[in-house]
Amino acid sequence: MSAHPLILTLDQHGIPHRWVSWQHACFYYAKDLVAWSIGEVSFVFYGGVNRVTGERSEIETNSIIAIKGKALASKTMHQTPPLSNRELFHRDRQICGYCGCSLPGSRLTRDHIMPVSQGGKDLWMNVVTACRPCNQKKSGRTPEQAGMELLYAPYVPNKAEYLILCNRSILADQMDFLARHVPSQSRIRLAA
Repeated sequence: MSAHPLILTLDQHGIPHRWVSWQHACFYYAKDLVAWSIGEVSFVFYGGVNRVTGERSEIETNSIIAIKGKALASKTMHQTPPLSNRELFHRDRQICGYCGCSLPGSRLTRDHIMPVSQGGKDLWMNVVTACRPCNQKKSGRTPEQAGMELLYAPYVPNKAEYLILCNRSILADQMDFLARHVPSQSRIRLAA
C-alpha cells in the first residue's frame, strides 16, 4: 500500500467517479481541472524549488475532489462496474450463496447461476460467490437442476458501492460521502 490514501474523484455534480493516486490529484489541481473539493482530510505535496524566488512549490489536495468536464458526468452515471472476483466476493460479504459458509477469498469461486455452458453470461446479475465444494456440486447445472437453493439474490452494485468494494483503505470522510450514495437495501450498507 502507498504511503498516501487514494483520492476520491467526483463529477461536477457530486456523483462518485473513481479513485486516483495523490499524483493524479495533483495533476488535476495543476491543470485547473478541480471544480471543487470537500472532505475533512487534506494533504500537502511539495515540488521543486524556484531558482529565482527560492520558494518551494506545493499543492494541497482534499480527500474528495470534483473534476471539471461534461463527458465525465454522463460516463459516470450509466457505467456498469467491471466484474472481478475480488469485488464479487466483497459484494457477497465472502459468503457462499449456497451453503452460507463465510470463507477467505482464496477458498471462494465465482459461480454462474445460469452456467456459461447453458448460455449464461459473465455478468453481475448471473454470478454469486460459492465455496469450492458447492461450486463443484452444482457443476454445469442451474441451482434448480442441482437441487440447490440460492441464499441471496445477485445485484449490480452502483458506482458508490463499487468504489467501496474496490478500496479497502477508505478514509472516514470518503466513506461517509460514499455511504450517502448507497441504496438502503444494499449488502454494502450492512457491512459498512
